[in-house]
Amino acid sequence: MSTAAEFVPATQAELARYMAENFAGPKKTICPVGGRTALYYGSAATPDVVVPLSNLKRVIDYPARDMTITVEAGLRIDELQAQLAVERQRLPIDIAQPGRATLGGALATNTSGSRRFGYGTFRDYVIGISAVDASGQLFKGGGRVVKNVAGYDLCKLLVGSHGTLGIVTQVTLKLRPLPESSALVWFHFSSFDQIEQGLQILLKSETRPVAIDVLNNPAARLISMAARTATTPSMLVLCVGVEGTAREVDWQVEMLRKELAPSGPSKSDRIDHEDATRLWEGLTEFPTCADDPLTFQANLLPSRGMEFASRATQLGVAIQVHAGNGIIVGQLPDEAATIEQTTAILNELRQLARAARGNLVVMHCDPEWKSRMPMYGDSEPSWGLMQKLKRQLDPLGLLNPGRLIGASVTS
Repeated sequence: MSTAAEFVPATQAELARYMAENFAGPKKTICPVGGRTALYYGSAATPDVVVPLSNLKRVIDYPARDMTITVEAGLRIDELQAQLAVERQRLPIDIAQPGRATLGGALATNTSGSRRFGYGTFRDYVIGISAVDASGQLFKGGGRVVKNVAGYDLCKLLVGSHGTLGIVTQVTLKLRPLPESSALVWFHFSSFDQIEQGLQILLKSETRPVAIDVLNNPAARLISMAARTATTPSMLVLCVGVEGTAREVDWQVEMLRKELAPSGPSKSDRIDHEDATRLWEGLTEFPTCADDPLTFQANLLPSRGMEFASRATQLGVAIQVHAGNGIIVGQLPDEAATIEQTTAILNELRQLARAARGNLVVMHCDPEWKSRMPMYGDSEPSWGLMQKLKRQLDPLGLLNPGRLIGASVTS
């Protein structure tokens, strides 16, 4: 990115004019950026021009009683959450590096974390969206009212598109109340079989967890050190998060301890208040918290998560399993220092993911390795349709060339 020129628009209209002039004239390739926290995801060709949206950070409308907000895409996540907190509201999506990450960037990568189990993803909260396409046309979908479903599919389409279909400039979100209390309980186990038993119990639990994560010892140690918690992780940890009123949280913690006792945890630790805030942050930052040789994300059937995690643990991988969603984040050990060692581990885990009706993508690795491994996983049946859509919305392949399905689109 350092060799590319930069254009920093002051307004959405200025961005649209620039894109239109570029489309009609030089046809330079464009990469929109926010806080630049996810530029290492996957692979991408070096663009001709980088377009930071840092100046597009206005709050357009915030009718707090309606629990919606309309903001420009360059607003930082910590600034957004601070404004919402004044009204005791929030966007309940876990986003790493909130002091740098922007709303548009988080939306474009469909960022989510542990609370995804209880609250969902950006696709559940984006009710209106504005974007500029490669030709400079401003287009919109949805609206400012939760009941308005016009353009609903367009909102979903741009979430997770990595800026390959259009540059998101403005977003309308629905919000949730800020909970009175939040707590996490770490249940310590000695085997994945015990944890599997505990997960089966949670399927019938009277409680309503907002997060259910499984951590092996390397991951638990990294997260507990980052969060500065007093607890010492055992071999395996089942981390359950609950939120609500103080009374609701107390009841859920005690009920979880009773319900999970038959699965055989050696102990349980409750984390509250400031410690809980730091631990939530540690869970969210896990994909970015270590200077590891490679970080991957696998998605597979939730029922196969412990099988995958067990084998990954045997291979020395630090593993965080979002157990209710079938999403697994892994950090390879420092010993996997060569691409040959890394590829051997990834190939085995990718086969496990495919056998569990999933896939495995590389989130971060040595830049020199990117051309030698399938960064976006194995080919999926939907890729052909995605490529057709890319050609329709960006026929010259000007937006983020080489990223996602854009890698197969040429001008």
